[in-house]
Amino acid sequence: MTVNPKIKDALTDQLFKAVQLLNSQEECYQFFEDITTVSELKALAQRLEVARMLKHGHTYEDIVEQTGASTATISRVKRCLYYGADGYKIILARLDGEEADE
Repeated sequence: MTVNPKIKDALTDQLFKAVQLLNSQEECYQFFEDITTVSELKALAQRLEVARMLKHGHTYEDIVEQTGASTATISRVKRCLYYGADGYKIILARLDGEEADE
């Protein structure tokens, strides 16, 4: 898969290299607390949970109730999950202990 040229640049490369250098969940907490606002971090975590719930067949109503995500957020995540760059598919498979199709 080719990387979207709209996001590919030296600064984004540096960010992703930094993330790859994190060695523990504690280091992730430290780094993301510094680099994001609490709201940004919570939004990222919420989107991942929305994707996980969609993958497991939950309804929009269940997802709204359990995550507090808006239906617009759920729709956006669903679109990315099924028609995006496969980032959600890769990480969700790994979180589920499966091997992702790459």
